[in-house]
Amino acid sequence: MRFFGFHLMPYPYLPESHLSSRESSWVTLSNANFDPKLGHELYQRYLRELVYYDQMGFDGICVNEHHQTAYGLMPSPNVTAALLVPQTTGKIAVLGNAIPLRDHPMRVAEEIAMLDVISGGRIISGFVRGIGAEYHTFSMDPTSSRERFYEAHDLIIRSWTEPGPFEWYGKHYKLRNVNPWPRPLQQPHPPIWSPSQGSVETVDWAAARRYTYVQTYSDIDTVKRAFDGYREAARRHGYTAPPDQLGWSIPVYVAETDEQARREAAVHLGFLFNALMRMPKDVFFPAGYLTLTSATRVLAAKRGLGTSSMDPEQLMDRGYALAGSPETVRQRLTEFQRELGFGTFSGIFQFGSLGHAEFLRSVTLFAEQVMPALRPLAAAGDAGDAAPSVPG
Repeated sequence: MRFFGFHLMPYPYLPESHLSSRESSWVTLSNANFDPKLGHELYQRYLRELVYYDQMGFDGICVNEHHQTAYGLMPSPNVTAALLVPQTTGKIAVLGNAIPLRDHPMRVAEEIAMLDVISGGRIISGFVRGIGAEYHTFSMDPTSSRERFYEAHDLIIRSWTEPGPFEWYGKHYKLRNVNPWPRPLQQPHPPIWSPSQGSVETVDWAAARRYTYVQTYSDIDTVKRAFDGYREAARRHGYTAPPDQLGWSIPVYVAETDEQARREAAVHLGFLFNALMRMPKDVFFPAGYLTLTSATRVLAAKRGLGTSSMDPEQLMDRGYALAGSPETVRQRLTEFQRELGFGTFSGIFQFGSLGHAEFLRSVTLFAEQVMPALRPLAAAGDAGDAAPSVPG
């Protein structure tokens, strides 16, 4: 199994008036609540925490993109990745660029290629649509998000794999000359991951292209259903999906004892799920964001997430988060791996209001007492990640 450390870069200094309200922490939470001086200190600490993953032997680091929210202070994951390149030696997974939201996908193609060349081929490129709230942020039509995503992806992949210049004349993007400099170092292109909440369309799309599919913020039953769906889709597309192509991302907290870990994690999980994630349902899932095929399944799986108060104890019991002693976390992850069959694990060790010392202790215990025992559980390596893409 391969291990990645995820980081949200959350803003923990929200006023009590907001915490005690039911107001959204996305889109409309005034940026007057952001203190740039505290933000400077946070960025310095969070960058050290990201580098610590690398120092402790994780296979890579994961960064992501969100906008107009205290949930995460990374509107540009490519900027974060650029800061990490000279400070690390492992993979850097950009999970991911929300390509339908960008003014032009060629900027993503250029920036990822530049990062890949500078890093010596250490970049993993995640492509996402962006959650529903991002479409409120940019006042964009969510009903066209999926077709914009598909076209942007196809344009980026072709620009990385076909010598230019060539013409692109699509529905959303029109270019007389596609000829990006530089080209990526990894061939045919950097590994591509597809983080998702489990829509049928995304699962099939990722399986068709042999991309690593990463399930996020879900209970165990939902994760199993998504992974089974991916494996079935892979069979329809003529191959057997290796474990590496199935990824699971989940908040993790490790302490010396189960009681200590669950007690301490509960406070910070409450902040993550009940404060940072809080938004109205029509912001989380605006009309037209989900297809009719996926709406029932996704909405059922995400019931209450972001829209109502969630009990941290139940979150841990249902598999939304993992907390315990090294022995317990090792045992539970072993059981989950055998049940779910994933080979890529992305732990979110900084998931809210967690202090720096607590973060370091949790990561250290995981790296030293959990990871070594779990590495043999699934085939390691990048099989399938950089396989030639199936044309869109």
